[in-house]
Amino acid sequence: MNEINIKDNNAYIHFPNILKTYIKGNYKKEHKEIVILCIGTDRCTGDSLGPLIGYKLQNKINKYKEIYIHGTLEEPVHAKNLNDTIEYINNHYESPFIIAIDACLGASDRVGCIKVSNGALKPGAGVNKKLPSVGDINILGIVNVSGFMEFMVLQNTRLQLIMKMSEFISRGIDHALWTCTQKNQIQNNIF
Repeated sequence: MNEINIKDNNAYIHFPNILKTYIKGNYKKEHKEIVILCIGTDRCTGDSLGPLIGYKLQNKINKYKEIYIHGTLEEPVHAKNLNDTIEYINNHYESPFIIAIDACLGASDRVGCIKVSNGALKPGAGVNKKLPSVGDINILGIVNVSGFMEFMVLQNTRLQLIMKMSEFISRGIDHALWTCTQKNQIQNNIF
């Protein structure tokens, strides 16, 4: 796992490079498409990170072939439709490589940090929801402090932080994908 604070001076340089490394390290020949799955709801400020990232990315990824987004402000992916969305992805894409994105809670000194990890993320874990794990790699944004009344903490998260983090992550994803396309660093010719 790699973690970067959006306040760090070189964060805009390091995050796309970290993400590119994770994509290159986990994308296999059998993968045919990339699905960016942005999890969350626009009905809760802290949980709107995913849909905002999807919203900001939806027009940027049109320049890439075989890359798709699920979870935007218009069509969010949340607890009530996550199972159906995962089923849709598995039935409509040929061996997809899934980049799962979600907000999470953490220690007070980690708020504003982005974590990139191998493997699936467990959406809703911070608010004790039992949802399926998803993703080949995952990106988590720590949006507020955990430990007490998590749902209320998510509801009372500052929109300013969510906007900054969504811009940071969406720009980083776009840059990482662009870098991979320019240097043909993905194993097959998805780009």
